Amino acid sequence: MSSTREIVPGSAVTLHFSLSLPDGTEAISTFGEEPLHFHVGDRTFQPAMELALYGLKAGDEQTLTLTPAQAYGEPDPSLIQQMPLSDFPDELPPEPEQIISFALPGGEETMGVVREVGDTHATVDFNHPLAGHPVVFRVRILEVGLPDPTVLESEHQPPGDA
Repeated sequence: MSSTREIVPGSAVTLHFSLSLPDGTEAISTFGEEPLHFHVGDRTFQPAMELALYGLKAGDEQTLTLTPAQAYGEPDPSLIQQMPLSDFPDELPPEPEQIISFALPGGEETMGVVREVGDTHATVDFNHPLAGHPVVFRVRILEVGLPDPTVLESEHQPPGDA
């Protein structure tokens, strides 16, 4: 009976969640949209967020505030890069606070926030936008499925190209 199944490592979970700053500024939310489906341990959430889900069942709701270290860590100065303006398309010149998607060598994409634009270079911050901030993590568990042992096996593998 899925309504009494608790979330454990590897569980298939369907939930609604939101991440916001303590002042209520919402960064992301699935409430009012399609719920998220994932397996605990597949790196969809930060480890402390996954730990907060353990033991919850369908119908449970939880809200907690995570420290920056538990959420996305402190900003890493090495992730703030100077990029030549020639790296940006002419039809989309960088502007301060603009969020831009950048292609990585492995074909994946990452987001960066333009912090400053100079005469020849733009400063782009590749830190997670919530790095350095406490984060309010709110969840409503909709469904808990059986654990997938392959997720637990891959959890102990080194990360891919990202």
